[in-house]
Amino acid sequence: MWYILSLLALLCWSGSDIFSKVGTKNNDKNSHWKVVFAVGLVMGIHFAITLIGSAVIDATVGIEALEATSGGKVLASLFYTDFVLMDFVRYLPVAALYILAMVFGYIGLRYIELSISSPICNCSGALAFLLCLLFGLEDEISTTVIVAVVLITIGIVALGFIENMEDEETKAARQEKANRKYAKSLLAFLLPIAYLVIDALGTFGDELIFSIEGPTGEGIITDYAANSAFELTFFLVAVFAFIWIKFVKKDKIFSGNKFFYLGATCETIGQVFYMAVMFSDFTVGMVIISAYCALSVLWGRIFLREKLSWKHYAAIATAFVGIVLLG
Repeated sequence: MWYILSLLALLCWSGSDIFSKVGTKNNDKNSHWKVVFAVGLVMGIHFAITLIGSAVIDATVGIEALEATSGGKVLASLFYTDFVLMDFVRYLPVAALYILAMVFGYIGLRYIELSISSPICNCSGALAFLLCLLFGLEDEISTTVIVAVVLITIGIVALGFIENMEDEETKAARQEKANRKYAKSLLAFLLPIAYLVIDALGTFGDELIFSIEGPTGEGIITDYAANSAFELTFFLVAVFAFIWIKFVKKDKIFSGNKFFYLGATCETIGQVFYMAVMFSDFTVGMVIISAYCALSVLWGRIFLREKLSWKHYAAIATAFVGIVLLG
């Protein structure tokens, strides 16, 4: 079951990538806020579902009994939370980092190929691990991890070098049959890099907050509560996005592309499946899920007709091997 859930999480998160990319128009300056609104809205709905579900579960079987049953952890990740309002305050800095990273990622969808941006964004785990190691949240580093971090670093640096050295004529020829055209821009490459750095800081914040013990000797926040706090924060950001688009920018928000909402649904469901795998002892699942960027590259090639040079693919493959090893 955990193997299937890992594959579903991989499919959902790669689906979020491709749907968000397809829905984003290069000339729509509000597209990233529209994606934020869609994701926050769906996450807000799931947050409300877990509040109702947890009340029902607590009043009937109880969470411990549910988790002990076959498939109970999956049901719990779908319908349960032990969230209290203070969890929102505790987790706000971490949630803000994650959401800020995603906003940079959504902006980047307008300026760079998904086949390039998704692998870069997914390398944040390497930087997060280094931060945890530097600040003592990880006790040791294995040879495998060293190799993984080196490969990821080489892959990212190589991608940046290739993008910078490719002239406009070569880039135009490569994009001739693609659905989108992109001009060479340092900013375009820096946007997924910004995602990488900020998301890594969010992961480091996760490790930090889960390492803090409360008065009872347990952690100050549970995985369920942290996810709910994240969803509530994203919903509040979606409210801001709605006000910004509707009343400040005077733009239409609900008549936009349906792909934003498909992407938002995939993002939220992928998070649920990820949580279910994370709560299990199926550690291989994390390796499988971390490979979702490879599927995003494939979707970009099939649906967006993105064509990269062999140098791009070699750099992406190098980073991808590192991602899987790190997972």
